[in-house]
Parts: sequence; structure tokens; C-alpha cells
Amino acid sequence: MERMEESGSQRAIDGTLSVDVEEWFCAHNLSPPLLRKEWEEYERRAEASTVRLLDIMDARQARATFFMLGWVMERTPGLAAEIHRRGHEVGTHGYGHYALTEMTPDEFARDLDAALEVHGRQLGVDVLGYRAPSFTLRKDTTWVIPILESRGLRYSSSVFPMRGHPLYGIPDAPLEPWRIGETLMEIPLTVARLASLRVPCAGGAYMRLLPFTLMRGLLHSVRREGRLLNLYMHPWEFDPGQPRVAISLQKRVRHYHNLHRTEDRLRRLLSDFHFTSIQELPCLR
Repeated sequence: MERMEESGSQRAIDGTLSVDVEEWFCAHNLSPPLLRKEWEEYERRAEASTVRLLDIMDARQARATFFMLGWVMERTPGLAAEIHRRGHEVGTHGYGHYALTEMTPDEFARDLDAALEVHGRQLGVDVLGYRAPSFTLRKDTTWVIPILESRGLRYSSSVFPMRGHPLYGIPDAPLEPWRIGETLMEIPLTVARLASLRVPCAGGAYMRLLPFTLMRGLLHSVRREGRLLNLYMHPWEFDPGQPRVAISLQKRVRHYHNLHRTEDRLRRLLSDFHFTSIQELPCLR
């Protein structure tokens, strides 16, 4: 992939950074026992964590794409405008955080339209990018692509090009941006190559679960190949004080492990790598 530099700067961009702006109780790892119909009853904590992330990025001169749930935008008026004011891209994460595997095409279209209506009302700027909840754009859910294109979306960043996860993954998908529809680009999440294996190292749970030196080494190996990184995170991953829910051991590890270390690990990554928003990628210009 071509070398990418910031306008007016000689510092090379190593990749893109994104934040899926959702509440702690929106995570699929917590459902069940938490129920969607009870969301209004739970303490809302995403705004404070998102502002904290903005401050960290400001200090490191990093820009990111914030994929926002319409449900959260309506309950945190002003947050999307603050993200936009600080120079970041605001994309859509849909409205209600339904996995694509949980919806019909008509249900998805209604959910997406509800989210885009909130974006238009609060920001008044075009939404370029979409991220599927839990990265559930898979081979059996590609029916979403023409719907995204019909609403004017230019890209999705929803595919993990890997196998082995129960919710997501397209094992043979390209590792670099590719045209997934007639007009829609897919900006896949980062995986490293170890022999014939594809090893996910795209931030999020992988930033918490992998030993940090291993994750950093994998990211550097991706850059040595000439590929740009595409990392993600959630505000709740920077909130070790969030309420704890009784869930299975596997889900407990996925959701809670190393929450107290996430902020430090992000700061270290921002020292090692230089990030921008997805809309700045050459393939989208």
C-alpha cells in the first residue's frame, strides 16, 4: 500500500483508529443476562469515557473515526458534535446495536435509517462509514451491501479477515481495503500473518488479551509488509469501574480482562504508531 502522510506534515501515517461508541450494557457478551428492553434502567457511562479518549488522542495528535450508535447519540446530545469539533470523523454503528445475523433486510434498513436520521439532525454532514455491530458482516450477511450503498455510504469497516470467532470473520477476505460492492469499499480489521495463519491484533479485546509486547510486535510486522493498520476500541474498555455482570467465564475474560491496563496500552501504541481517521485513507479520497 502506498505511503500515507498527513497534509502539511512529513510524519507517515501508520494506519487508522476507530472507536465503536456504545454503552457498556450494549455489548453482546452481556446479553443475556442484560436485556435490551431494560437499557433505559442502566447507568450511562459512555460519554465520560469517550471524552477521556478524545483527550488522550488530542495529547498524541491522533485522529480517529467514531462509529456511533444512534441510540447513544440521542441520549448524549452534544457528544457527536464535540467529536466532530475536535477534528475526528463520525461514522455510524447503526441505531440499536443489533448484529446483522439478528435482522432481516427490512429491519436493517429501518435501523440504519433511524441512525442516519439522528446523524443528520445532530451534525448535518454526510456519513461516509458504517461498522456492523460485533463485526457481523460475513458471507451470509452480504445482503447489507446494496442497502448501505443505496443510503450513500462509501465504506464499511466490518470484516475480520480470519476464522475461529463464533460471531464474525471471512477467512479468505483480502487483508487490505477492497471493493466489496459496486461502490462500497471494505476497510478490514487488522490481522497479522504468521506462516499460513491469520492472527487478529486489531485492538479491542486483542489489545487486552494478548501480551502487549506480542501485540505490538504483530503490528510492526504488518507495517513491515507495507500494510496500514486498522485498529478499534470501545469506550467501556477504558472504564474499569463499570458495573460487573454475572456471565460465563469465557465471556467474563473477553469483556473484563485487563480493563485497568487498556488506557496505558493505548498511550503506548500512540507513541509507537501514528493514526488518522478512516475517511483520510487514499482509497476513499
